[in-house]
Amino acid sequence: QVQLVESGGGLVQAGGSLRLSCAASGVIFSNSAMGWYRQAPGKQRELVATITSGANTNYADSVKGRVTIFRDHAKNTVYLQMNSLKPEDTAVYYCNARKIRITGGYEYDYWGQGTQVTVSS
Repeated sequence: QVQLVESGGGLVQAGGSLRLSCAASGVIFSNSAMGWYRQAPGKQRELVATITSGANTNYADSVKGRVTIFRDHAKNTVYLQMNSLKPEDTAVYYCNARKIRITGGYEYDYWGQGTQVTVSS
């Protein structure tokens, strides 16, 4: 059974920092591309950052320079370090684990339950 368990969300003032964690089990972590997505009220879920099994990273333009994604293979955990937080970063943050087939589509695509991040002005 695959589980992605997020933690680290909370309430923070603008300009502050948070580190989100996502512990993965039941999936071959080393083979998985991991990602963080977020969904604000009334908006669609959007990409925040992704990291491949080879540690190549990709960031949304809105968070570049403020956010770092990294992974610890020994702990089967992916992290999202968020600095200089803004009120517009307020959202539920979701962890994702997927493996993309060379021929297209996903071999698997799993989501965590989400963790709330609220940034006050």
